[in-house]
This record gives sequence, structure tokens and C-alpha cells, in this order.
Amino acid sequence: MKDSDPTNAPVSVDRRRVLLGLGAAGAAIAGASLSGNALAAPAPAQVTEAPKSEKTQDHNEFHGVHQSGIVNPRPTAGMMVSFDVLAQDREDLERMFRTLNERISFLMTGGAVPQVDPKLPPLDSGILGPVVTPDNLTITVSVGDSLFDERFGLEHVKPKRLQRMVGFPNDALEADCCHGDLSIQFCSNAPDSNIHALRDIVKNLPDLLLVRWKQEGTVPAQAPLKPGQPPESARNFLGFRDGSANPDSNDQKAMNELVWVQPGSDEPAWAANGSYQAVRIIRNFVERWDRTPLQEQEAIFGRVKATGAPMDGKAETDVPDYKKDPEGKITKLDAHIRLANPRTPESQRNLILRRPFNYSNGVNKNGQLDMGLLFICYQSDLEKGFITVQTRLNGEPLEEYLKPVGGGYFFTLPGVVDSQDFIGRSLLAAASALKTKTA
Repeated sequence: MKDSDPTNAPVSVDRRRVLLGLGAAGAAIAGASLSGNALAAPAPAQVTEAPKSEKTQDHNEFHGVHQSGIVNPRPTAGMMVSFDVLAQDREDLERMFRTLNERISFLMTGGAVPQVDPKLPPLDSGILGPVVTPDNLTITVSVGDSLFDERFGLEHVKPKRLQRMVGFPNDALEADCCHGDLSIQFCSNAPDSNIHALRDIVKNLPDLLLVRWKQEGTVPAQAPLKPGQPPESARNFLGFRDGSANPDSNDQKAMNELVWVQPGSDEPAWAANGSYQAVRIIRNFVERWDRTPLQEQEAIFGRVKATGAPMDGKAETDVPDYKKDPEGKITKLDAHIRLANPRTPESQRNLILRRPFNYSNGVNKNGQLDMGLLFICYQSDLEKGFITVQTRLNGEPLEEYLKPVGGGYFFTLPGVVDSQDFIGRSLLAAASALKTKTA
């Protein structure tokens, strides 16, 4: 072969360096496969390996003018628990509120659990491990009408519109899951975080609180929105979006008008910055609903099932125009959305902030699925809000597919403004001041 043959040309310096580099890389890869270093593929996850989340350190501020868990975006898991208060006097009641304040502050912040002598019960259930993660937890405390009986001398400082929930025509209320002296709403990224918080409170207040009823719920997660896509509400167990046309929780002016009791209102002064909470456990007859034609389902709700849009719109955020449909040819006059919010100047004062969760409780004795909606809403005026809206809904076609079985009305206490404050302080202070004044 001649020296002029290009295949026999001398290797250039640059080419030699490239070849040497490839050889070294190959040797490194081969070594990695033998030694199991960082270049090796990760081992497949084991069946019992814990799921991973980057959200366990998410947390909400405990201190503030208002309690958290009302205008915050809902996380995946929610739970409503009602309690009977076992306190014997006002001193016990204050101890209960101060202990709640201490535990809620810690649980929402997170931190290491102090260790004790192994011969003693541990200070924590341990279900979240030795370090409690906040996991986006909010704990919201409200009081029921029955707390204002003769036990604690609170009768004369009761919120003006707080009352015991009575049944509406379609209700089948069960005594075991209604009312209560105190309600606590737990919301977080995972059901176990809510359960952990509940067990902590029960453990620390065994002589002052007794669980009356409990209902857990969830919100289905959705894929991230595409650029320019408007926000969408989560779906309930009837397959429709639940939360359409909710007031804007980021609009402070609207929240002051619709949700928060304002200073100088006709409510007791201590109640300013609190809110009325209405809770309803609403069972859905899903088997019957799943056999109902789609066009009938949409007519009952007044929305397109796939998109959540009103019958005269294209997107969930579109506002129905009832003035152009006075006879209900497009959106029936008895459609759920039309009765709940007729969209008149008068009905604007009846808007409520909804914060619902889906629930599934297993199977009834007749073999039907026991599932439905844990309905929670907040408003500054219980009578103008939930009670008026529900009264308009009495007799609606949707009643054939649901049955409210539990819940109650409560007043959500004002927030804890700083470390010198505690949950329920303004209520107790008002009662004490009134007692001193009348003594």
C-alpha cells in the first residue's frame, strides 16, 4: 500500500486526543458498571417504598387577622371533625382554647418531637416520623350554637345569626353526624397529615374534648394547565365541576363583603374577622345518577358536563345570560345553577365561598356505594348566605340524586394575631367583660 493512500495517513494530534478521550470514557463506564458508583442506573423502587413528594415542607402562617383554611386554595385532603366540649367551667374552657392554640401552632409549623423516657407514652403518634412535616396543613376552629348554653356564661355574646341546623325538606339528618359544640376543619396535602393532627389534639385534650362525628374527603388532582388556559374547578362524584362561579378568594374587597364579619357590624365586637361556617354531608345516589342520560344530567345542573361551561357558554368561566333566556329554553328555570344564583342585583348578597371535598365511606347494607360531597362554605351572614341559597334550591330536580344526612352550623373564630394572642381569646374576653359589667 502506497504512502499516498489516505487510509494509511498518520493520525493527527487532535484525532489522537479524541480517541484517547473515548477510551478513557469507556473505561470509566465499564468501571462504573462494576463498582456501582453514581453512573450506574438507580435500582428499581421496592413495593413498600414510601411515595415521594416535594410538598411536605409547604406550610401556612398560623398567625393572622383571620384563621387559615378558608381563603387558602384547597389541598388534596380535607377532614371535618365535630366535638362535644367536656369543660366544666370557664377556666376549663380557656385551658381548652390555649391548648388548642399551642398544638395547632406546632402542627402547622412542624418540627422535631421531643423524646421522653421509653417507659412513658410517646408525645406523638409517630405516624409522620420523629420530625413532623407541616405538609400544607391548616386547622380551622369554629364554635357551635350549643357552646353558648348556660355552662360557660356565653349566652349574651353569641354571634347574632348562629343557630342550630334544622332539616330542609329533602334532608334525612342522622343525629350521630350533626351539630357539635366545636368543629375543626383539617386540610393538608395527605390524609395521614390530617389524621396525625387530629390524634395529636385528641391526645392532648382527653378531658376537654370528645369526638362527636368525623368526615374525611379529598379533592382530585388535575394535570398542570396549559399556557393561557383558565383555571378549572375540581369535579365532584357526579362528574360535574364543583366550585364554578365561586367568588374570587383573592379579592380582599369581595371577601370582606361576603366572608368576613366586619368591625362595626351588628355582630358582637369580638366576632369581627370571623366567619359563619355551614357544613353538610350530602350523600350522592351515584348508581341512579350513572344510569341517567347525559342530556338530563346537564339540564339538571345547567352546565355542560365535559367542560363545566353554562349551557349558553363555551368555558367554565363564562357567565350565563339569563336575561336572554327568560323562559328557560337554554338553561332550565329549575336548573341547579339558576336557582342557586339567579344573577340578579338582589342575589349578589347571597353569594357564599364554597370549599367542598368528595367523600367515600364504603358500602351501605343494601350494597349501594356510600359516597358524596362534604360541603363546606363560609359567609359573613349565615341567613343571607347558605340558608337563603339552600331555600331557593328546595324541590330542585337534583334532589332525586342526593340526600343530606349530616353537618351543622358553626362560627369560625377570628384569627390569632400574634404570640400573645390565642384562639378564642376575644370570645372569652367579651364574656368576662360582660360579667364584670353586670356584677
